[in-house]
Amino acid sequence: MLAQQYYHQMRKVLERIEQTQGEALEKAAELIVESLAQGGTWHLMDTGHMLNHEMIGRAGGMMAITPLQVMVEVYNPVRPSRVGEKKSVYLDRIEGLGEFVIAKSGMLPGDVLVIGSVSGYNMLPVEVAIQAKSQGIKVIALTSVAYSSTLQSRHPSGLRLYEVADVVLDHGAPPGDALVEVAGLPVKICPASGIAAAYLMWALQAEVIEKMLKRGLVPQVYMSNHLPGADEFNRRAKKEFAEKGY
Repeated sequence: MLAQQYYHQMRKVLERIEQTQGEALEKAAELIVESLAQGGTWHLMDTGHMLNHEMIGRAGGMMAITPLQVMVEVYNPVRPSRVGEKKSVYLDRIEGLGEFVIAKSGMLPGDVLVIGSVSGYNMLPVEVAIQAKSQGIKVIALTSVAYSSTLQSRHPSGLRLYEVADVVLDHGAPPGDALVEVAGLPVKICPASGIAAAYLMWALQAEVIEKMLKRGLVPQVYMSNHLPGADEFNRRAKKEFAEKGY
């Protein structure tokens, strides 16, 4: 069964994370805890597929993670027959956008920014990382080194995300991302990066919470809205978070 092949391959990816990423998780968590303890903010910018939904506002997740999202809207409703004449424009390939993002964001020196990018070679994540570091913001890359190292950077510096970050969390998705070969199909199926990235990020949250509690800092965590008393619990937690930043 293809499903069994996927289970097997995905387990290998997750086991590799457990075996190889302990030191990086420790370093990343320390950066985040130090920042939060000093009044800083933990930001998350995801150019992948899952983290903005998986990590923000989730039951059992920290309130301290602040999303950094880039949205550009252009309203120009030409007749449908002309739409196909335009070339596609991808935000993560626009030179200079990263500098604009950092300038317009609420990030300050001493903050920490996690950037999720599977391939880590497009303009936007690399430029955001470089610009953030220039402003005294620590950068944690969540990427696949095995995948990224096979690609030529689209940034003028020639650098990829894992080459500019302060700490690299390597989820190890293979080149091309997908895991399972299928007879009769020209490409593999079942990408690894979404689950692997979420796995690492939840492990990072666990490490951050443990380190904070050891310092006597109690982070605010969302309770499931479906549990009794959740509304009042989350209301108080949000108030506490607004006052302390964690």
